[in-house]
Amino acid sequence: MRTFTYPLALSLGVGCLTAADLASNVPGSREDDWFSWLVYAVSLGGLLAHRVRPGLSAVVTGAGCVAWTLHGHVGELLNLPAMVSLYFVALGGDRRRTVRVAVLAALVAGAAAVVSGQEEARPVPSPVLEMGVPLVPLLLGEVVRGRRELVRHALVEREREAERRVRAERMRIARELHDIVAHTVSAMTVHAGVALEALDRRPEVARAALRQVRESGREAVAELRATVTVLRDADATAPVGPAPGLDQLPELVERLAGGGLSVTLRRSGAGRPLPPMVELAAYRIAQEALTNVVKHSAARHAAVSVVDGEDGRLTVEVLDEGPSRPDAADRPGFGLLGMRERAAAVGGTLDHGPHPAGGFRVRAVLPALSGEVTG
Repeated sequence: MRTFTYPLALSLGVGCLTAADLASNVPGSREDDWFSWLVYAVSLGGLLAHRVRPGLSAVVTGAGCVAWTLHGHVGELLNLPAMVSLYFVALGGDRRRTVRVAVLAALVAGAAAVVSGQEEARPVPSPVLEMGVPLVPLLLGEVVRGRRELVRHALVEREREAERRVRAERMRIARELHDIVAHTVSAMTVHAGVALEALDRRPEVARAALRQVRESGREAVAELRATVTVLRDADATAPVGPAPGLDQLPELVERLAGGGLSVTLRRSGAGRPLPPMVELAAYRIAQEALTNVVKHSAARHAAVSVVDGEDGRLTVEVLDEGPSRPDAADRPGFGLLGMRERAAAVGGTLDHGPHPAGGFRVRAVLPALSGEVTG
């Protein structure tokens, strides 16, 4: 209803002003007659289509202005119907169409003024002034349309940015859950296998392995609860433990001990305080690399090296002696991709592949200084 009422109200308002100007005869101008009001009726009908067919509306109302000028009518408000139509032509079109319409309308208005002014005692405005009249609504419509396009573009960019942040957050959550679940399940599988093999002959070893399974499960539940608490309520008051860092690497290595795999941990370098995001990324990369050793390698030994270099770079390297399990290639996962994403999120790099001396190596280089972290 509103879509129909607004154009009708605008057309009637402009029509009233135009009719008042047409009825008030300027001294020296031709008085209104049946032809004048016939042109008015046709112009008003064309004006009613200014929203749905602005081009046709501009042609009809513009022809009415030319007819009034050639017929000898002079009035400041007789151009209103054509000006309203031209405004909507520019508002609903593009810059090229606006320029073409502006040139054509200016030439027609100027020619009509010149032809009408050739008659004696006819108070006709300057042709130059008449040429500028149709340019005003076209310029105004172009400005308004450009402003709307800028606002629309800003809204689109805002939506794209929001979608990008949502995708980044989903990837971050997926990495966290993958690292927590995959590592814990792998560690529990190792210790469950030890307990199963030692259950009859060495019950004390089996009990120790089962205790480790229980501790790993509790730790995984605690990490999952902390993650879900943060996701459910950003203002949650429930206590959340600190994110794991390099100081927890010995516990990580201890949880994987057993099942025939021994892990050597070596830390060296400046030992400076690291940005929390880098600490978390380094820990998760080492955790996922060791999990991959358990899942995909038949190695009996693995080594974890963490070097805080003087060049402001933290190097985390996990190397196993191999060989790979026969079915490792048939079980693709997201571990390597997640490690690369974690390194890139803080401004670092990660490479992986077979080591020349045998086995498989994962090596991450991360920024150790706060100013270099991009996450």
